[in-house]
Amino acid sequence: MNKIAVIGSNMVDLITYIDRMPAQGETLEAPNFAMGCGGKGANQAVAAAKLGADVLMLSKVGDDMFADNTLGNFKRYGIDTQFVQRVPGVSSGVAPIFVQSDSHNSILIVKGANAHLKPADIDAAQAALRDCTLIVLQLEIELETVYYAIEFAKANGIPVLLNPAPAVKGLSREHLSQLDFFIPNETELALVTGLVINSVDSARAAALQLVQDGIRHVIVTLGEKGALYVGEEGEFRVEGIKVDARDTTGAGDAFIGCFARHWSEDGDMRNAMTRAVAYSACSVTGLGTQSSYPDAAAFSHFLDTL
Repeated sequence: MNKIAVIGSNMVDLITYIDRMPAQGETLEAPNFAMGCGGKGANQAVAAAKLGADVLMLSKVGDDMFADNTLGNFKRYGIDTQFVQRVPGVSSGVAPIFVQSDSHNSILIVKGANAHLKPADIDAAQAALRDCTLIVLQLEIELETVYYAIEFAKANGIPVLLNPAPAVKGLSREHLSQLDFFIPNETELALVTGLVINSVDSARAAALQLVQDGIRHVIVTLGEKGALYVGEEGEFRVEGIKVDARDTTGAGDAFIGCFARHWSEDGDMRNAMTRAVAYSACSVTGLGTQSSYPDAAAFSHFLDTL
């Protein structure tokens, strides 16, 4: 199995299940609460590792009670943590998440130690990174670190994947053009391109613009409608899978982790996307984020039931 490097965030998910969001100044009782390990980088790493991938994680944890839990969680799934370091006097990242009864969610993030992951940390890990088949990035760490990682990947001939979440305006077109994979959802695609995305066709047009700007492969995740590919291999769509969703938190990260695991194995784009769509659908049938991600055996069982 080829090694995947995930350079990104870790968070402590503070999940409150609600019937509705309170109005300003209103206090409501919520029916349930859970705490778990999250963060987009960590979620993607765990999803890939649960499916059997060899994963190297570059991240930062705080100087608090959450750090040991996060490190232990990585090690539980066999993730290489030699480059996950503590930052003295700084809190770990946290993500308060509010999940409504219709399974939709609202999320706040506090970067904490994640803001201390710097280009120098990539330099320190460069020997290990050069042994990787794919570098996976998100935007819960500092942009300078994301850009530096893209430059490092291209200089060393390592394919690089960016999941532009949480999306920000004004991403460097120079750095975007160096990407092998760009995997946004519809909202992120609209923010990055400045275009209105209200249909699969409008998503296709926006993705084509990014490909013309130099990105090799653009994959737009469409939620229950599946995923759209535009790039060097043409254009195609993988249809979504209907399930009874309980909690959509982390579904996009499930897609990324599964895609990375399968593409890095054999380079089969359509198969990797098809499995990623199914894995994401399977994840929303459970509660929580990483806790909802099936391992390889459970995922295989899910596929057998389709």
